[in-house]
Amino acid sequence: MNWFESYESDIRAYSRVYPAVFEKGDNARQTDEEGKEYIDFYAGAGVLNFGHNNPRLIEAVISYLQSGGVLHTLDMMTPPKREFIKAFVQTILEPRGMDYKLQFMGPTGTNAVEAALKLARRVTGRSEVVAFSQGFHGMTLGALACTANEYFRNAAGTPLGMVTHWPFETHDGGGIDSLHTLRALYQNSSSGVEKPAAFIVEVLQAEGGVNLASKAWLQALQQLAHDIGALLIVDDIQSGCGRTGSYFSFEDCGIDPDIITLAKGIGGIGTPMAMNLVKPEHDKHWQPGEHTGTFRGQNLSFVAGREALRYFEDDALMADTRRKGQIMADFLAGIAAQYSDEGFSVRGKGMMQALDVGSGDLAKAIANDCFENGMLFGPCGVGGAVMKLIPPLTIPDDDLHQGLAILGAAVKRQLEA
Repeated sequence: MNWFESYESDIRAYSRVYPAVFEKGDNARQTDEEGKEYIDFYAGAGVLNFGHNNPRLIEAVISYLQSGGVLHTLDMMTPPKREFIKAFVQTILEPRGMDYKLQFMGPTGTNAVEAALKLARRVTGRSEVVAFSQGFHGMTLGALACTANEYFRNAAGTPLGMVTHWPFETHDGGGIDSLHTLRALYQNSSSGVEKPAAFIVEVLQAEGGVNLASKAWLQALQQLAHDIGALLIVDDIQSGCGRTGSYFSFEDCGIDPDIITLAKGIGGIGTPMAMNLVKPEHDKHWQPGEHTGTFRGQNLSFVAGREALRYFEDDALMADTRRKGQIMADFLAGIAAQYSDEGFSVRGKGMMQALDVGSGDLAKAIANDCFENGMLFGPCGVGGAVMKLIPPLTIPDDDLHQGLAILGAAVKRQLEA
């Protein structure tokens, strides 16, 4: 590891938490150079919804590489891009009665958010955006302005303006009454508060601590946005692409976002890809070339992403995701009940489940214990006190139960030491 420690930037983070050189991956398992296996309950922060080296996706990519197909074309037209668009429209949009244009920009989620913010400001002619406490939307300056985490914001080196932060539903000061307060401010011409271009929200906050908004709150937020002429942007970058047991995290919420940001799992195999779904009436505000990105035409991502969409041609994977999610939730609830004096809480949706242990030090100790015993997960939330579990949706039941058992044993050791 000396090469990494000596020459890689001090900015590295995950490698400090998981000090191993990972060499191979197979579905929900990774193997390091020493031959030690780890059950992966982090899955690239939600990138690997279909597991490490998914054989179906690998076969499609290898076949394309061997065919001599073009790999990079900026935003020019290619057969893989056409097949991805066709499959996404026919498999995801049309069955749900959704009408959106597909915009490909840069390769990551923060690029998707930057494009969404830019378009919302163009459409409305306004500058301000409302984001929510504990939200995470990316690390480039526009997206970082929407991100609430103080540690990340302090690294910007410049003021992060044009964004107002408001309490998320489940946080102190949040709830529908809080949205009524916002409405009153916008309706009062002497409040000194400008109407925003957009509200940006995660239905299920991932990095912020696995906080889930209710159907009623999301509908009230959408109504507020529409009433004041603002757009509703749903950031589904980590909680979309099947993670919650439906393709989008908001499908059971009765909302119709103006823009949906997607990345992470949409590329299927771990190759970078980001895409915004934009209502056609908003998309027409773009002029050709106003928002570009060198890697918005990465054909390996289109090939793997198209193959990943086959998982959504029926409900088998999503039904299994909901089943496994319930197993995870029940297991965590059992831990919370076993240590009821500790005040632990469980929350999540589908296969994004979390145990809030109330202490970043305890969560870190449990994560280190799990790493030593062959299981990976990522603490999140305020102070890192929330243990977030997001294994591949394709994880075998045996690995799911074994990973949970390692977690349970780690909790026991750390609390009873």
